[in-house]
Amino acid sequence: MTNPLLDDWTTPYEMPPFERIEDDHFEEAVDAALSEARANVAAIADNEADPTFANTIEALERADETLGKVLGVFYNLAGADSNARREALSREFSPRLSAYSSEVSQNEKLFARIETLWQSRDDLDLTDEQARLLFLTRRSFVRRGAELEGIAKDRLAQVAERLSSLGVQFSQNLLADERDWHMALAPGDLEGLPDFVVEAAEAAGEAKGLGGPAITLSRSIIVPFLLFSPRRDLRETAHKAWTARGANGGETDNRAIAAEILALREERAGLLGYDSFAEFKLETEMARTPEAVRDLLMRVWEPARASAMEDQQRLAAMMHNDGVNGELEPWDWRYYSEKRRAEEHDLDESALKPYLQLDRMIEAAMDCANRLFGLEFRPVDVPLYHPDVRAWEVTRDGRHMAIFLGDYFARGSKRSGAWCSAIRSQQKLAGDIRPIVVNVCNFAKPPKGKPALLSYDDARTLFHEFGHALHQMLSDVTYESMSGTSVARDFVELPSQLFEHWLEVPEVLETFATHAETGEPMPRDMLERLLAANTYDMGFQTVEYVGSALVDLEFHAGEAPEDPMATQQEILEGIEMPHAIGMRHATPHFAHVFSGDGYSSGYYSYMWSEVMDADAFAAFGEASGPFDPELAAKLERHILSAGGREEAQDAYTAFRGRMPGPEALLKGRGFDVAA
Repeated sequence: MTNPLLDDWTTPYEMPPFERIEDDHFEEAVDAALSEARANVAAIADNEADPTFANTIEALERADETLGKVLGVFYNLAGADSNARREALSREFSPRLSAYSSEVSQNEKLFARIETLWQSRDDLDLTDEQARLLFLTRRSFVRRGAELEGIAKDRLAQVAERLSSLGVQFSQNLLADERDWHMALAPGDLEGLPDFVVEAAEAAGEAKGLGGPAITLSRSIIVPFLLFSPRRDLRETAHKAWTARGANGGETDNRAIAAEILALREERAGLLGYDSFAEFKLETEMARTPEAVRDLLMRVWEPARASAMEDQQRLAAMMHNDGVNGELEPWDWRYYSEKRRAEEHDLDESALKPYLQLDRMIEAAMDCANRLFGLEFRPVDVPLYHPDVRAWEVTRDGRHMAIFLGDYFARGSKRSGAWCSAIRSQQKLAGDIRPIVVNVCNFAKPPKGKPALLSYDDARTLFHEFGHALHQMLSDVTYESMSGTSVARDFVELPSQLFEHWLEVPEVLETFATHAETGEPMPRDMLERLLAANTYDMGFQTVEYVGSALVDLEFHAGEAPEDPMATQQEILEGIEMPHAIGMRHATPHFAHVFSGDGYSSGYYSYMWSEVMDADAFAAFGEASGPFDPELAAKLERHILSAGGREEAQDAYTAFRGRMPGPEALLKGRGFDVAA
């Protein structure tokens, strides 16, 4: 019996044959793919012919194609539809893949060939894209220890392998805590909750087999509960469980893991000659230095905190008027803020949500992509990994551009949050390979026969992840390693955050925000109130984000803390974090930072990108409007299709003519620009 992961895929659009793939296939496939990759790398390193760009750099690009094919399927399943077997395989694969990566980067003969090409690069007659790939390849090898020798080289490989394993364990502990906790609700506990929250709780309880409603740690359930439940005791219980993820003691506790990760990152940076991990990590980003990151965050922190403190006083007064004494607590903020929003902007979430149907918001995102970039989306019947997943073929002028998968509903087998991934990335080296792009969200699944309804934040998340997907779909490069979202971390969020702005375009909501029962468009006055409330509670949102970003930065900018929780508290006290606002992601559940190196020292990148996205969308206002065709073409040419073909700053400058300052960001968040 053949292994479907290793076969040629003859399915429509060469989709993975999910109906034939079993968990036991992965171990065999990874074994075979690793053996093939090692043989390919050895053949490149041992080639007696003089190194050329084709026989070294391009050959290296293709050395692990089969491995990438297998892992593209596996990691999509491990994140979106995990089980005990897949979790065990993740723990097994992680150190093995890290060891393989170290073997490649520390292969002296291979690096010697790369170095020969680098030293003679001016004589190679390379295209700009080839020159960029040579630079990125050599830099990657150097940053992974190719120039180290002896004990230092061996130790770096050990550190990388251990970090890989710890990241997987951190993620799995977090998933276990999110999956295992629930709070059953009695009929009386539902009083005051809107129907959509009651329905979500009933669906969650049914999924848990409880025979009644329950609150889980899925963000799509717990946040609405904190917004609307008048029961302060239940809000406190739910909030404490939510913020305690990864810090409950026992086998799933992440605190010691976080401490070890930080220590190993510091050691890794030291082995490579850097003063701190933040210095090492930021070297390849737009920000370049910890000082530049800290400067941006603190320029935003001061006006954000001032705004939040004013809001805290108002909310505390509302709570005291309800007869509740004492300080406003973190489990009170959302509840009283939602009451204040309803009063000041006359917005009732339960009246608003029927106008934000999931299906219509998907249509809205796709329509914007059509008007901006000429993309068309057609539902297709292809193999899928879960019944909730949907698929579309993406075309432009009749040409196949991508397969887009949407996996929108929360379930116990899916890690929390929302993300975009590619089962297959765009490239041209091995032919005209078009991507398979996946958007994964955690929206509340509706009862059978009822439409899925979103909050405005949910709709924004959908547009955000769709922006990432466009970055993958429109990619037009030769080499996979610089395809799509393979760009600087503080640049990768630009397309996603920029696309969020199209949700705010009135004509988009006028067309697609239609009532789930009547089909009527959102009333004009409701639409205006919704858009007017865009900066409401922005002090809270900014403070909880910047607090997390500053903790991430300070964790990595100096000596690794022995007790991250104590250091986290010191950092927050140092910036005078408001009592009633916590970090968006506290250390034990800060998956962005501790489940891998992706956002380590890099959580600031959302705000760095926001500086650009506010400025970039302003460019459309300066042109003929949000669907200006010339500006959309320029955005695609210089950013969305370009991948990592050039430095991020050069790409943005080519689009906009200059780099922006933070003024547009501050204005967009409703803060005093002069603050």
